[in-house]
Amino acid sequence: MAVKSIAVASLKFAEPVPTLASKDAVGMIVGLVVGAGIFRTPSLVAANVASETSFLLLWVAGGAISLIGALCYAELASTYPHTGGDYHYLTRAYGKPLAFLFAWSRVSVIQTGSLALLAFVFGDYASQLVRLGEYSPSIYAGLLVVTLTALNVIGVHQGTRTQNLLTVVEVFSLLLVIIVGLILIESPAPVTTSPSPQGSETAIGLAMVFVLLTYGGWNEAAYISAEMNGPRDVARALLLGIGIITVLYLLVNWAYLSALGLSGMASSEVVAADLMQRGLGERGLQFVSILVAISALTSANATVFTGARTNYAVGRDFRLFEFLGRWRKHRNTPTNSLLVQGAIALALVLIGTLTRRGFATMVEYTAPVFWFFFFMVGLSLIVLRIKDPHIKRPFRAPLHPLLPLAFCASCLYMLQASLAYTGIGALVGVAVLIAGLPVFLIARYSQKRATELEEK
Repeated sequence: MAVKSIAVASLKFAEPVPTLASKDAVGMIVGLVVGAGIFRTPSLVAANVASETSFLLLWVAGGAISLIGALCYAELASTYPHTGGDYHYLTRAYGKPLAFLFAWSRVSVIQTGSLALLAFVFGDYASQLVRLGEYSPSIYAGLLVVTLTALNVIGVHQGTRTQNLLTVVEVFSLLLVIIVGLILIESPAPVTTSPSPQGSETAIGLAMVFVLLTYGGWNEAAYISAEMNGPRDVARALLLGIGIITVLYLLVNWAYLSALGLSGMASSEVVAADLMQRGLGERGLQFVSILVAISALTSANATVFTGARTNYAVGRDFRLFEFLGRWRKHRNTPTNSLLVQGAIALALVLIGTLTRRGFATMVEYTAPVFWFFFFMVGLSLIVLRIKDPHIKRPFRAPLHPLLPLAFCASCLYMLQASLAYTGIGALVGVAVLIAGLPVFLIARYSQKRATELEEK
C-alpha cells in the first residue's frame, strides 16, 4: 500500500512558480543532449557498422527512438506537471516504494554520476588549455560542480540564462565543425591502417548503445514541467528539441564522414580533433578543446538544474528527507536539494580522482539502472491511461498503446545491451539500488510514527 504523504498537509512549503518559457526548455533539452558524447561516440559507432549508409541510418534510428520517447513523455509531463518528473509518474502508477528506489538511484548514482562524468570531461579538455598541476582535471571538475551549483542556488533565472547562453555557444560551435567538415575539407584523409567494420547483430546492438547514449538527456525536461508557463509548452519543447538535436547530429556525422571517411572515423580516438586539425591545423586542436569543454559545461549546468528537482519531490513526500523539500520562494529554487546534489557529485569526483577509473566505472553501473527505470516510466503511460481514464490530457501520445509499447521494447533492448556490455559493473549499480530498500523502510517507519503522534 502506498504511504500517505503528510508533508504537504502538515508543512507550509513554497511552491514552484511557472516562469519558464518554451525557449528556456528547448535550450535546456538541447544543452543536456548535445554534450561531449558527440565528439567521441561517432568513432565507436563507425567501428561497428559495415557501411556509411548503415552509420547514418543508426543516427536516424536514434532520433526516431528519442522522438517516440518524447511523445510519451510529452503526455506524462503535460498531464501531470510536477517538479518530481519521473519520480511523480512512478509514484502515481506504482506507488511509493518503486518511486523511492528510483529517486534513491538517481541521487546516488544516475544524476550525480552524470554530473561527475561531465565535470571530468570538462576538466580533461580545460587542462589542454591551461594546466593546474598534477591533478588539474580533478581541480577543474571540482570547481565546475561548485560554481554551477552556486549559480543555480542564486536563482532560477540565473540558471536558465546561463543555460541559454551556453547552448547558443555550443550549437554555434557545432555549426563551425559542420562547415569545416563539409566545405573546407574536400576529400577524406587516407587511412594507413583500416579496422574491419563490423555488421553483426551484436556489433549493431553495441553501436546503438553508443548512439542512444549520445541522444540521452532529453527526458530531463519532465523535471521542469511544473515551472513551464503552459501545459502544452513542455510537449512543444520536447518535440522541437529532439528535432533540432537529430538534425545537428546528422549534419555533424555527415561532416565526420566527409572529412575522414568511415575507416578514418573508426580508427580515430578523437574524431572531432582529427577533423579540425585537417581543416585548421593546430588552431583546430585548440578549438576542439574549447568546444568540448563548453559542451560539457552546458550539459553539466542543465544536469545541476534538473537533478535537484527529484530530491525536492522526495522531500515533499517523506518526513525523513523533509529538508530536501524546501523551496526558496524568493529565489524560486530548491536550495537544499542543490547543495546535497553538489556534495555527492564532489564525493564522486574525489572517488574518480583516487581510482582514475571513475569515468569508466560510473558508465558501467549507471546504464542498466537508467534503462530499467526508463522502461518503467514508459510503461506507466499505459498504466495511468487505465487508472485515470477521465483526467484531462492537454497532449495525447498518438497510436496508443502501440507507441508506448514500442518505446518500452526499445528500453528493454537497451537494458539487455547495457548489461551485456557492462558486465560486473552492472552488479555495482544493482547493489546501490538494493541499498535503497532499508532506507525506504526507515523513511516509511519514521513517517508512520509521525502520523501516529499527530493523531494523538
